[in-house]
Amino acid sequence: MAWTTLPDSKLFFTRNDISDPRLGEWVKAFTPHKAEDFSQIPSSAWALLGYPDDEGISMNGGRPGAKEAPHFIRTYFYKMTPSLLNPKAKTLVDLGNVPTDLPLAERHERGREIIRASLQHGQRTLSLGGGHDYGYADGAGFIDYCLSKNQRPVVINFDAHLDVRPTDKGFHSGTPFNRLLTQYEGKFDFIEVGLQNQCNSLAHLNWAKEKGAQILLYQDVQEVGLKKSLEAAITGFKNRPCLLSVDIDAFTSMEAPGCSQSWTTGLRLQDFLPSLQMLQTTLDVRSLAIYEVSPALDQDHRTSKLAALILHHTIFNT
Repeated sequence: MAWTTLPDSKLFFTRNDISDPRLGEWVKAFTPHKAEDFSQIPSSAWALLGYPDDEGISMNGGRPGAKEAPHFIRTYFYKMTPSLLNPKAKTLVDLGNVPTDLPLAERHERGREIIRASLQHGQRTLSLGGGHDYGYADGAGFIDYCLSKNQRPVVINFDAHLDVRPTDKGFHSGTPFNRLLTQYEGKFDFIEVGLQNQCNSLAHLNWAKEKGAQILLYQDVQEVGLKKSLEAAITGFKNRPCLLSVDIDAFTSMEAPGCSQSWTTGLRLQDFLPSLQMLQTTLDVRSLAIYEVSPALDQDHRTSKLAALILHHTIFNT
């Protein structure tokens, strides 16, 4: 049985013009059935996986709509041209979407299996949510892989929220880092970036700190600057394997209106992109995951385009 369902092939955009190539012409669709299938994908590839699922957001009291995000982000990503600054061709493989007919916990485990298997075969991964509950799937798969290599991983989460709520009400979008910090306590380094005062409880903040999380509040980032704040936070982490988790509500609502929780305060793309490049230069960024883009709540597809732009910069920074 296939692990994923393939996206609409019409998303793989082309202008049929050799002088005007698009990323949709570079991507190949691939449906894995088992971990060994990833040996058929070049180790140099970026492997993209979608989570068209916002059940976890609804469970946490958020506004639904993020289940549409993988489709819309792909739409704008595959229409993009190669980078003018680094036009060398990239190997892109679209693994499709985790099926939503499974129970939610099984969907998370399916994502975990896929990410772990892809990383074990040398690929780098790009994940598109969907709810941030899939941060557990991506994080667990990434940490499993790193521990199997006797490496200490780094997980950096850009978010207005801690997402360390307890799991007594289910594995919803507020729980991924509670699950990771509990299951892998002391086995990875964790940095929360851009947390906003009005979005988090003090009890949850103290719990995360007790579990070893580094905390970069939005106010502190604004005062020091995002890049400088991150440089200080990752001192001593050079070349360590890293997962970047981006909840789109980390950005100001002027730039990312299409999400369940949108605030006028938040990060700006002009600060994020240089910071992303610095992180990719300093750390071994193996995985990038973007969550909670909600096309149903968006304006002129602004948020889907922002997510696609982050993907574009990520693959062409390497």
